[in-house]
Amino acid sequence: MAAFASLIAFCQPAAAQTTRIDASSWSAYKAKFLDTSGRIIDNANGNISHSEGQGYGMWLAYLANNPADFEQIWYFARTELLLRDDGLAVWKWDPSATPHVTDTNNASDGDMLIAYALALAGSAWDNQDYLEAAAKIANALLAHAVVKSGGRTILLPGVDGFDAPGRKDGPVINPSYWVYEAIPVMALLAPSDAWHTLTIDGLALLRSMQFGPRKLPADWVSLRRQPQPAEGFDAEFGYNAIRIPLYLARAGVSDKELLLRLQAGMTGSDGLPATIDLKTGQVKQSLPDPGYRIVNDVVACVTRGTKLPESSRQFAPSLYYPSTLQLLGLAFVGEKHPECL
Repeated sequence: MAAFASLIAFCQPAAAQTTRIDASSWSAYKAKFLDTSGRIIDNANGNISHSEGQGYGMWLAYLANNPADFEQIWYFARTELLLRDDGLAVWKWDPSATPHVTDTNNASDGDMLIAYALALAGSAWDNQDYLEAAAKIANALLAHAVVKSGGRTILLPGVDGFDAPGRKDGPVINPSYWVYEAIPVMALLAPSDAWHTLTIDGLALLRSMQFGPRKLPADWVSLRRQPQPAEGFDAEFGYNAIRIPLYLARAGVSDKELLLRLQAGMTGSDGLPATIDLKTGQVKQSLPDPGYRIVNDVVACVTRGTKLPESSRQFAPSLYYPSTLQLLGLAFVGEKHPECL
């Protein structure tokens, strides 16, 4: 109970619950992506659902100050995904498959997002069940996915398949799985110094991962020796990594050199964010969706005080992932940097 009291004290300054996502934007988001069952639909990925999407959906419902929608999304997560014996969620749910769970491995960022959303909502809405569920997931992450390797504390992307001896180049990490603003909350839910070290080592790794001519991290990185793009994955700064600068800004990481390096590296000659071939530095795909563009806009806001362009401030949901990033970006700027609106 003392830990929960500390958690509530930590969360509530940011959570003295005001609405950070306006009702019209949240209504548009849930009309596009929230099924009546409570699952968030990834409409660019075969309409599957996953633990990441449920965590994002819960987080956005909290930011929209909508307890009923939060509970609906959480209901699907706890009944359809929290099936593993270790307290973590299976990562993938496919409506076209029978059974719907086609891969029982977890995705550690999805687990962290769910736990973080539960902690915020439990604190803001005085819901002990949410706090207890958040603590259970955080303790499971600490026990099974937060590991020491090569003198570093790292977050395995999943419990299975990312470490030696199963992978010869293991451990393999995904640097976009570090949800930096959530990690201090995990430390309150599951007390351990490992969480602080996870943040310190994650940021140190980000600063060191300067692959190819654009000096960018890869989506998937082997830490067997010096960090390098992992075998069996495209050596790219891809859809996973695109959210890293947003996570850094939301967490209050004020390392301008890091933020501006990432912004410059991920921007094509047309001024749009892009996925990047790390070996050549060439753009693989430009990303014009406002949900991707807002990542660079947030960096410009926090480093230079630049106002967000009108195109990023207008929300019209298209695909699940960039639409999610756009709402997280708008909620952050509205709360922490209203001068950029």
